[in-house]
Amino acid sequence: MKLYDSLTGEKRDFAPQGDEVKMYVCGVTPYSSAHVGHAMSYVYFDTLRRYLEFLGYTVKHVQNFTDIDDKIITAADKQKTSPVMLVEELVEEYLMDMANLNIQPAHVYPRVTDEITKIVEMIEGLIEKGFAYESEGDVYYRVTKFQGYGKLSHRTLDGMMAGARVEPNLQKDHAMDFTLWKASKLGEPSWDSPWGKGRPGWHIECSAMALHYLGPHLDIHGGGQDLVFPHHENEIAQTEAFTGEAPFADHWVHNGLLQIDEGKMSKSFGKLVTVRDALAKFSSDTMRLFFLNSHYHSPLAYADESIEGQQRAAERLLTALELDASDNAGSEAVDPEPFRQRFITAMDDDLNTPQALAALFDLTREINRGNDEKKQIGSAQDTLRELTGVLGLRLYPQEEESTQSASPFVELLAEIRQELRDAKQWELADRIRDRLQALGVSLEDGAGGTKWRNRSS
Repeated sequence: MKLYDSLTGEKRDFAPQGDEVKMYVCGVTPYSSAHVGHAMSYVYFDTLRRYLEFLGYTVKHVQNFTDIDDKIITAADKQKTSPVMLVEELVEEYLMDMANLNIQPAHVYPRVTDEITKIVEMIEGLIEKGFAYESEGDVYYRVTKFQGYGKLSHRTLDGMMAGARVEPNLQKDHAMDFTLWKASKLGEPSWDSPWGKGRPGWHIECSAMALHYLGPHLDIHGGGQDLVFPHHENEIAQTEAFTGEAPFADHWVHNGLLQIDEGKMSKSFGKLVTVRDALAKFSSDTMRLFFLNSHYHSPLAYADESIEGQQRAAERLLTALELDASDNAGSEAVDPEPFRQRFITAMDDDLNTPQALAALFDLTREINRGNDEKKQIGSAQDTLRELTGVLGLRLYPQEEESTQSASPFVELLAEIRQELRDAKQWELADRIRDRLQALGVSLEDGAGGTKWRNRSS
């Protein structure tokens, strides 16, 4: 399998360093509902993970929540709630949105506020090595100290300065130095540190969490193309300076961005369609087909008309799987192997999902033709079911989706609720129970732990 690497700018053979593929994907900052731009990115990385597992790899997938941030504080103030309460509600909503899109849960969902100790330790190490410095309660990374700074975004410091509006800051040694720790403002959440009360800067969070859960060398680090600079550039600088090891990641994988009204879909700019709004119109299969018919590296324009066409495509796949060929008496069978090999060849070529789907739709036509000719189609249907599963397609009627897809996320929410109960955070624990109850899921606490059941089943 070849996978494009943003650092080298070329497709390279994918060869994990150990028995387990270590994959870190940058997660959301939960200050408002997840939008379909998030959905597109996480569908792509879910598909990458599914294909790696199809190839026989064991994948450890880590995806963070940035659960403290200026935008979270501002949104909580506007809604007259606490940042903690806002984050809990939106994380719960996000997990259900991802379940409804048939996106597998990450193996670990670390949160910044749970990793403060590790973050502080990393900042201290960078200061000791001369890569960071304290200034009036803030801590900055010294970009001129790291010789490789700019290698991911293929920029020089002079080019960065020329291409950005950089406000003068007398606290910094260099205008491009970035924040590792920011001193707290009155009334904001804060944590103790050797430099006084404050909270982490954005970039150091992912470095510390990736290092904690996956170690100093990742096989895949992923996110949207808008994270290449400064976020991922800064992650490389921090992590490689701290560990003394390079490269931090073997493959930097970045998906193209979803466009709406000729601009990037973004919560910050107010241009968005939420996942829930999209799924109120279209099935998860339709949404996944819409995304996967575009190569993950390319930009994609959101339009209802384009998505509606994928609804019909999903129906064609489903129809082929529902054919009953039990009366087909002919000894000849439809051979799915050529289509399977085309699918694998496409996916091995930098996850070329448009070509992989073309192979599956050709197989669908062959199944339909074979059925008309009274050929045996069972093996071909099994192959179609297997390979559409690699793409995360469920292929059953939309009205059945909510009862078929939620299992892993309900289990995750039940575990989170139990942790909240153990921490005596009864109000948040009860909120999860009540929201699941409203969705038709009952939680039953007993001596053996918490069990859940779908009341409609």
